[in-house]
Amino acid sequence: MTTVSDIMTSDVRSLSPSDSVVRAARTMADLNVGVIPVCEVGRLVGVLTDRDIAVRCVAQGLAAEHTPLSAIMTGQVQCCFGEEELGEVMGRMGDAQIRRLPVVDRGNRLVGILSLGDIAVKTEDKKLASVLQDISEPAAVSFFKS
Repeated sequence: MTTVSDIMTSDVRSLSPSDSVVRAARTMADLNVGVIPVCEVGRLVGVLTDRDIAVRCVAQGLAAEHTPLSAIMTGQVQCCFGEEELGEVMGRMGDAQIRRLPVVDRGNRLVGILSLGDIAVKTEDKKLASVLQDISEPAAVSFFKS
């Protein structure tokens, strides 16, 4: 049985809710990632994605230098535990269309992150194609003219 901890990325950088959006964007650029976990005293309190920055900060006209992550992060975060069975967690990711899932311990301390990339590169699970299809299902609205 493959568990989440078998394939997750464990060396994960996090920021504080009081850090600025500019700091988060620079960190994302430096690490070449699209998500940053937000932790307070080591415990996961939210996540911030590059999309959050675009939609909740830039599109709203907020000053990125002065906007704390707590103002635009997603606070109700779905997460998983390292000892969970990978197939079960992949099913939840597909159902919720989640591309990256923080991994926490029983004290809600961040211990890693599970991404589609981790799953694709580190497993040969036949369910992967189905999960990727579920997660990547196109939006109901088309922005292109026929």
